[in-house]
Amino acid sequence: MIPRHICEQVLSRAMSTGADYAELFAQYTVDHSLHMIDRRVDAINDCVTSGAAVRVYKGLRSVMATTVDKSEAGLLRCARQAADALGQGEAPIQIVLRERTFGDIHPVQIVPSSVANAQKAEILKAGYFAARDYDSRITQTTGTLSDTDHRILIANSEGLYTQDRQIRTRLSISAVAEQDGQTQTGAFNPGSRQGLEMFETTDPKEVGIRAARQAVTMVGAGYCPAGVMPVAIAGGFGGVIFHEACGHSLEATSVAYGRSQFAGKLGEQIASSKVTAIDDGTIPGAWGSMNIDDEGHPAQRNVLIENGVLKSYMIDKFNARRMGLAPTGNARRQSYAYTPTSRMTNTYIAPGQDRDEDIIGSIDYGLYAASMGGGSVDPVTGDFNFAVDEGYMIRNGKICEPVRGASLVGKGSRILMDIDMVGTGLELGQGVCGSSSGAVPTSVGQPLIRVSSITVGGR
Repeated sequence: MIPRHICEQVLSRAMSTGADYAELFAQYTVDHSLHMIDRRVDAINDCVTSGAAVRVYKGLRSVMATTVDKSEAGLLRCARQAADALGQGEAPIQIVLRERTFGDIHPVQIVPSSVANAQKAEILKAGYFAARDYDSRITQTTGTLSDTDHRILIANSEGLYTQDRQIRTRLSISAVAEQDGQTQTGAFNPGSRQGLEMFETTDPKEVGIRAARQAVTMVGAGYCPAGVMPVAIAGGFGGVIFHEACGHSLEATSVAYGRSQFAGKLGEQIASSKVTAIDDGTIPGAWGSMNIDDEGHPAQRNVLIENGVLKSYMIDKFNARRMGLAPTGNARRQSYAYTPTSRMTNTYIAPGQDRDEDIIGSIDYGLYAASMGGGSVDPVTGDFNFAVDEGYMIRNGKICEPVRGASLVGKGSRILMDIDMVGTGLELGQGVCGSSSGAVPTSVGQPLIRVSSITVGGR
């Protein structure tokens, strides 16, 4: 993407006013999508993002400059801007880079850009019409098939020169059901760190059916009663509660500045002994996986909580300086226009030893959260509020009638202590997480779990 000798010159200039570290990040990304509504493909979109960022440190000061001009002159101007913003003077620095390769644990078999739009449209149509034709109560369906080809280059003053290519594919189907003047929406959005071979194991028709089934089930449901009760939370996207209510509080973005409920608690019991939580960017083909992070560190498997004890945080290079700890391969950014910081990759509660039937059977009266929706959380206090997109009442140890309008309200540190049963089967769900370094693909996950007591919002 950028020759090594030019990177050396750029980094030398970036450090010329007293920086103790410099980094060059360059990007060329192509996003492609097909959108379908009203029984036809109504939009085909292509977006190219290309640019570079130069970042310099001096102690705990950090400056970043960006440019869309990746010519030698443009990069040198960008480096000079960063250097001048950090300090004054002229101290020639000689940088020598050595190329490193970290291998590819996510090989792609079918590169999406090599496949005609007509073939992609057939995949999209299969999911769309499976949802549209599922039930007469389905009144509207939309679908999107998207793929991303993300190429990055990272060079830094420690001698690193490396590149990576990240290809991801995602199918999103949404369906609206109407009954007696009421409407409800169902959606399913599986994604993978793969090319179109993703659909060798993911059936587009099943994606559409799952979205439509949720909409039809919920449109015929009554409202969830409110109260404090035990809740069983399904695997897959149910893991969004840990991601939001606890995961963000374990990122150095919050921890390094004392703005986290878990700051200063390494080695302490912060969760039930049933809980082991992991962030793993090395899972082959997983939506949030990488070969390297956006600072050039190899992706890692980081055990965050082990049997309830806090073992580690997720740490980027700059916050590692502040914390006195090593980076963990979690530095991520949406694009060159954002400063990278610590972010999750594939974060999940590890499987336990409780059988699913025992978890449901242990609840006399409570809620089964089959599918979680969006919510909000304060990483400082851990207070959260999440919608339940698909819920069912549990009575006498059996899953009974569907209910809508449910929400889960609580505190991250409290819910960790109240998880008293963890199932054996891990499932991951895919999403896009927003934070200070932009929107990045992440997976969340867990087995079926039981929270012994939590506030359920409803009617």
